[in-house]
Amino acid sequence: MSAKQDIRRDWSDQYWWSHDGVRLHARVYAGPAGSETLPPILCMPGLARNARDFEGLAPFMATRRRVIVVEFRGRGESAYAKDPMTYVPLTYVQDVVALLDELEIRRFATVGTSLGGLVSMLLAATQPGRLTGAVLNDVGPELETAGLERIRDYIGAGGSQPTWIHAARAYSELNGAIYPHYGIHDWLRITKRTHRLTPEGRIVTDYDKQIAAPLRVPNGGEAGVDLWPAYRALGDIPVLVLRGALSDILSANAGRKMAEALPKARLVEVPGVGHAPTMDEAEARDAIDGWISDLPAA
Repeated sequence: MSAKQDIRRDWSDQYWWSHDGVRLHARVYAGPAGSETLPPILCMPGLARNARDFEGLAPFMATRRRVIVVEFRGRGESAYAKDPMTYVPLTYVQDVVALLDELEIRRFATVGTSLGGLVSMLLAATQPGRLTGAVLNDVGPELETAGLERIRDYIGAGGSQPTWIHAARAYSELNGAIYPHYGIHDWLRITKRTHRLTPEGRIVTDYDKQIAAPLRVPNGGEAGVDLWPAYRALGDIPVLVLRGALSDILSANAGRKMAEALPKARLVEVPGVGHAPTMDEAEARDAIDGWISDLPAA
């Protein structure tokens, strides 16, 4: 791919306001001619991620549907929240519903990685009848304690790096077990998705460090909450459960239980990766392509 192709913009920016006055951002990929009447696909990233997490997948899906990639508050081009205790899933649900209402979107499908998948399940539970399909990327109603503790240990921590190479090497040291087959070019690509260049010329993670605040309170995070009712609220829509074969968040047993719990749920394991697949993997792409084919037209 040439440098010119690498930096082309194939999306438009959408900004909206949350109920508590936070200016939020999303990327909108128009989709092919004639797709305007189809329910769009709403993409939601993981805890420390942003819209760039879908820079490979979104154009792929936009060949068939309009795609909207949300940046949760405190990430990417979305503003930081004044109250760090609003960095919780139910607030993200409210923010997403505000966007859907502003764009007058009644029905939609979701692709959610980790936190984004939790928001998908909560949308199904709180907005009945609106979801037409869901991809849950390495997340579900049962989460492994060891993986959650690993995330709590690093989220919100870390300093800055002088160059992208330094940042990529530091990121690889932290996440080497998740992507054991990555080379330096892979680490540079994922680092540029998750980090930003400051005005001072330093490389830092592209999120408000205060997103970790709710995780520090007693019993913070998702552990201990029964999410099975929210998962079952997905009902009989097409559900694709992607699981990294090396995941420490979604166990193989939990993935099987998810596939058995809903009539149109399918489990696909992505080999050689942990939490979470980037969805650039061939196995993930093939599964998502089939999932889109199963989505209803209204």
